Amino acid sequence: MSAKKEPRTQLRVGRLMKAHGLKGGIKLELYTDEPNERFVPGAVFSLQVPSGTQWHGKSIELTELRWYNSHAVGFFKGVTDRTEAESLIKAILWIDQDPAQLPSEDDAWYDHQLVGLVALRDGVNVGVVSRVDHLPAQDLLAIETDSGEVLVPFVKAIVPAVDIAAGTVTITPPNGLFEELPDEDSDADPAEPAATATAAADDDSDDSDADRDRIA
Repeated sequence: MSAKKEPRTQLRVGRLMKAHGLKGGIKLELYTDEPNERFVPGAVFSLQVPSGTQWHGKSIELTELRWYNSHAVGFFKGVTDRTEAESLIKAILWIDQDPAQLPSEDDAWYDHQLVGLVALRDGVNVGVVSRVDHLPAQDLLAIETDSGEVLVPFVKAIVPAVDIAAGTVTITPPNGLFEELPDEDSDADPAEPAATATAAADDDSDDSDADRDRIA
C-alpha cells in the first residue's frame, strides 16, 4: 500500500543510496516495477532533498543505468566524480506522470485521490485526509480531526481499505493514536499512601508504648 506524490502529478520511483566507484555512479533503491521504462537515458527526475542543500529544487538527468550483482547503479549528467555523487545520497527521485493514467500497482494511489477522503474508524467519521507525507520508511496520511491533525502510517495493517468511489478510507489505528490513553495510576486514591503511612506510624507508636511498659 502506497501513495504517489504529485506536486505536478508525479511518481516516486527511486532513492539514491550510496556512491559507487569513482566516476559518479550512485547505487539506487528502486520504487518501481518498471525500471527499464522509467530509468532510460535522458529521463529527468525531480529531487526531493532537504531545503538549504545544493540540490534543493533541482532536477537531474540519467545518462546510463547499469546493473552490478543485481543492484541498479545510475549515472547522471554533471555528476562525474565520487564527491559529487555523495552530495546526492538519500535524495528521492520523482518523475512526471500523465495525470490521466492511474497507477498500475495494486494498492497504490496518487495524492490527489487520497486528499479529501473521509476517514472512517469503526464506521464513524473521525476526520478528513488533508495531505500525504512521503518519508523514506513509509507514507503517512495526515488526517484533520476536530482535535487537530493525526498522522497515520499508510500501511495495510492500519489502513485496510481505500474506496475512491465512496470517498472514504477505513482506518484501524492502534489505541492511543487518536486519543490519549489513561494513566495506569490515575484510578489510585492519592490519599491512600498517606493513610497507609499514618496507620503504620500508629502501629509503631503502639509498639513503642508496649516496649516502654516492658522496660519499666
